[in-house]
Amino acid sequence: MASSRSAWGIDLGNRALKALKLGRDGGKLVIEDFEIIEHEQILSNAGDNKESLIQTALANFAQRHDVRKVPVAVSVSGQASFARFIKLPPVEPKKIPEIVRFEAIQQIPFPLDDVEWSYQLFQEKDSPEVEVGIFAMRRDLVNKHVGYFTGLDLNVLLVQMSPLAVYNAMYHDNRIHGTTMFMDMGAEHTDLIIAEGETVWLRSLPIGGNNFTETLAKGFRLSFAKAEELKRNAATSKYARQIFQAMRPVFADLVAEVQRSIGFYASVHRDARIKRVIALGGTFRLPGLQKYLQQNLQLDVHRIDALAAGVPSDPKLATSFTENVISLATAYGLALQALGEGKIVSSLLPAHIRRAKMWQDKTKWFAAAAAVFLLGAVGFFGSWYSKKFAHDRSYQIHTANQQTFSKAKRLSEDWAEVERRGEDDRQRIINAHSSIQHRDVWPAILRTIESSLPDPGARTWEQLKATPRGQRNLIVLDSVRSVYYPDMSAILDDPNGLKAHAAGGGMGPAAPLGGLPMPGRRGREGMDDGASDDDPRSLRQRAAPAPTGEGGGGVAASGGPRRGFLVTLRGTTPNSGGARFIDSTLVKQLKTFDAASARKGQAAFYIHDAEISTANARTAHPPAGSGAFEAEDADLGGVGAGTGAGAGAIWGGAGRRWDGDGEVGGGLAAGGPPKEGPDPEADPFIPSEKITGDIQFTVLVAVVLDPPPPAPSATDQEPAASR
Repeated sequence: MASSRSAWGIDLGNRALKALKLGRDGGKLVIEDFEIIEHEQILSNAGDNKESLIQTALANFAQRHDVRKVPVAVSVSGQASFARFIKLPPVEPKKIPEIVRFEAIQQIPFPLDDVEWSYQLFQEKDSPEVEVGIFAMRRDLVNKHVGYFTGLDLNVLLVQMSPLAVYNAMYHDNRIHGTTMFMDMGAEHTDLIIAEGETVWLRSLPIGGNNFTETLAKGFRLSFAKAEELKRNAATSKYARQIFQAMRPVFADLVAEVQRSIGFYASVHRDARIKRVIALGGTFRLPGLQKYLQQNLQLDVHRIDALAAGVPSDPKLATSFTENVISLATAYGLALQALGEGKIVSSLLPAHIRRAKMWQDKTKWFAAAAAVFLLGAVGFFGSWYSKKFAHDRSYQIHTANQQTFSKAKRLSEDWAEVERRGEDDRQRIINAHSSIQHRDVWPAILRTIESSLPDPGARTWEQLKATPRGQRNLIVLDSVRSVYYPDMSAILDDPNGLKAHAAGGGMGPAAPLGGLPMPGRRGREGMDDGASDDDPRSLRQRAAPAPTGEGGGGVAASGGPRRGFLVTLRGTTPNSGGARFIDSTLVKQLKTFDAASARKGQAAFYIHDAEISTANARTAHPPAGSGAFEAEDADLGGVGAGTGAGAGAIWGGAGRRWDGDGEVGGGLAAGGPPKEGPDPEADPFIPSEKITGDIQFTVLVAVVLDPPPPAPSATDQEPAASR
């Protein structure tokens, strides 16, 4: 196939025949010709007249273009064919065909003798995982479809599924960036092709341009042909508003099907996030469709307006080609594969045609092989003597080269031995140095949390009691719990991720969040360091900034996983403002320590978001051992082991801590709370007051490690010569 100078790709659609001829001009591909022939009637509505319409379109095409000797690639509908993608177990490459055949027998819902089938291997670079795509179509349907072409003596070289032809076209034109979804919307159905790297996923939706037309025909009581004309001219019609209102249910159904497909893909490929959608197919000429999808899918939707092979050199063809390029992706991908430029090389060409072509290609080599054998026999002995004579003359050169090679090999081995010396000592130095690195990350996180608390304003117990309980600007933190996640992308990329989780009631000891991986074992002092039970890495090592590349951007800057902690703050406030007071003080202050301020202060972390998870009125102080705010949650410097708002709590915005007898580190003077209180409703710090009506709250905080570096200034970006 790669030896052909040109090839036709023919997409025989429900509404029209679309063909594109691709050729080679030196080292590049160019579009030499194209054709679009609309059927007199939609094939799906033609009934017994369908075959006649197909034959008429192909006859017109063959009459207008000389295609008898040019290879032709044809497409079959994604709806009429079968596709499955399966990850293969790790096996030797020579055993893959056997395993694929076994999987084909299991997956294809027909006996293999009744289908034409093929497969394609997909494997990411440097990845041991191999995925196989199995493609099949009933043999009688393929033979009937190909018969339309061979009946006119067209040189059918391959048969490919339409969505795979689209993938070949988009892959060749380098339109796959990250996870990209292509929507090829035809008359009867819409093909969804989701591509990421070297992998592809397909789904066909039973919604197409005809659904819009049929809705208009029913709504306005028109014939199908008149409804089709009304749809095509909707943008300029004086009844445009009524037309789009009538088509709105189809718009909604399409969005629902696409969202369902995206959800299923995300459940199978948990690390993938679709970045954008590229629209293909004539139905996307419908005004408002692209904008509607973009608004409802919350994704960028782009219409394709050009192909990498350019436009035909004929100016008359070039204008028409540009107008219809959105409908030609399938034909373009078929022609690419026929020229050996397709990423996917599988074909559903019937076996009897394939065997006939193989025999035809081989027969022309038989005569040539016989002639070559004859000439080779004559020249063999003369060539042997000539080469032996030349070898003997160069014996001394061979000897010198061998000596040089032996010396170089010995020196290389000596140098490798030198490099290995001292390796153990170097590793001990690295280990010793790493033990004191990044030990200030968690203290800094705790200081940030403490500094976000409001200052109560009181410095003595008398001053505090002088302020009515409901008016006190006081927040008491009882516990700080953290869970480490090696990748927080799911919450960072989802604007509702933390809010949705906060609405769910907070964070349990091992609760996953927004698709994040499950954390590891519980670390010391109630913190989860994300490690397994036998992992020797400490929480300090988990908090260490990630290694940076050449640009110093770290993991987050290079687009990799973004590590961090989900921190749960639990506490109480007597302020009558309740959740509003907490949100306007503690939560608001936490959010000021964002990525920009972290970069400015060269901090090793920043706070992505903070949300209130729960805020409920307290009725009584829980007794010790009840499970509420237990000692394992009190990660506040190891102060005490009390519960509730007792020992180990943090007061105010200056890091004031209590040990059960009074304040540690300044603040309110002596006269602290009693060690025990008989009344469960009594305030443990001010026994004469009741805690009934105080607000008990939980706040979730997303702390991200490795802030990205600041963007270069305009001065830094200027060339040296311009400064």
